Amino acid sequence: MNSKTLTNIFKGDKVVWMIFFFLCLISIVEVFSASSQLMYKGGNYLAPIMKHIGILFVGFVCMVMTLNVPCRYFKVLTPFLLVIAFLSLIYVLLAGESVNGSQRWVSFIGIQFQPSEIAKGTMILATAQILSAMQTANGADKNACKYILIVWTCIVPFIFLENFSTAALLSSVILMMMIIGRVPMNQIGKLMGVVALFGIIAFAGVMTLGHVKAEDPNKNLTEQVTQQEEESHGVFASVFHRADTWKARIMKFTNNKPIPPDSVDLDKDAQVAHSNIAVATSNVVGKGPGNSVERDFLSQAFSDFIYAIIIEEMGIEGAFFVALLYIILLFRTGRIANRCENNFPALLAMGLALLLVTQALFNMCVAVGLAPVTGQPLPLISKGGTSTIINCIYLGAILSVSRTAKKMPESNDEKASAAIAI
Repeated sequence: MNSKTLTNIFKGDKVVWMIFFFLCLISIVEVFSASSQLMYKGGNYLAPIMKHIGILFVGFVCMVMTLNVPCRYFKVLTPFLLVIAFLSLIYVLLAGESVNGSQRWVSFIGIQFQPSEIAKGTMILATAQILSAMQTANGADKNACKYILIVWTCIVPFIFLENFSTAALLSSVILMMMIIGRVPMNQIGKLMGVVALFGIIAFAGVMTLGHVKAEDPNKNLTEQVTQQEEESHGVFASVFHRADTWKARIMKFTNNKPIPPDSVDLDKDAQVAHSNIAVATSNVVGKGPGNSVERDFLSQAFSDFIYAIIIEEMGIEGAFFVALLYIILLFRTGRIANRCENNFPALLAMGLALLLVTQALFNMCVAVGLAPVTGQPLPLISKGGTSTIINCIYLGAILSVSRTAKKMPESNDEKASAAIAI
């Protein structure tokens, strides 16, 4: 393959491409290391990682295809994607497949996926289009907030019923996009006030309606809470059946009562306990790739808790490097957006970058015990299926913006800086 062919494939911002390849390399190494449970169950130690590499390759192909689409054409997809997202979210609530007590999955021509993954990108796309279309000399028109909330109402509440963390993260990104899109601050303030009020009501509702058994003196709180999570789906036959799980996780996270080491039940509290052990035994420098011990005991070590395995094997410096990659992605996308002459590609790129980075940082906080346990994977690193492919499409859209969006002319200072960098 000659250099011209490579140039035709790897179009767009080179820094974003480098971040993508670093994340893929880390993903292959750590997923291979953390998939011991899958290898044991399947009887083939190569099968899980080969499947993961295959998914990354499909994601790479989708990424290349997406970056070759001029960003202005993304607007055309918005109404179609909104209809698809809305209908698929309704369908998953009515006839979706339940995994770990959450009804989030649907199957289509043999492919299993979460409609919420499609809905996230669709919501970002619609928000960027509304904000760009309603920009004035003094910021976004006051009606922009209303239209965004209408679209939000058609998408996010359906995600919330089965996946609270995804709905909360997506709503946070939309709020940040509204701030970047210069929605009047008085509207932002009112919106945050309403959100705070509903948050308090929702919290009170969960703590009131959620069912947790009375304390058993022979069991610690962690064991009682975990047992409650396992039984939560039987308490509510309604759409709010996950109130038990939410209350259980809140109680587990806010429980500050010290537990003696000999009282910790590693079977009942496996994820949190083994994640803490993985972090604590890293000894700063790590045990080296492939030398994790906790991967054999930590449930979802290859997915939700892969950052704990990264810390155990690569140490603090490796964990910092992974976090730095996401931060660089955000700042690099900010630079791409700043160079765009039109608002839509700039807002779209920033929204997608914020979505990826916010999810990554939250996953890291869960792994080190700074946030309650949720089901958020580490983008482009955790083992996944359609979520990995869709994240690659998000990066492809950012690269499309960097390649095809109309750019503002460079100032003399910027040209001088670019020349020095070269």
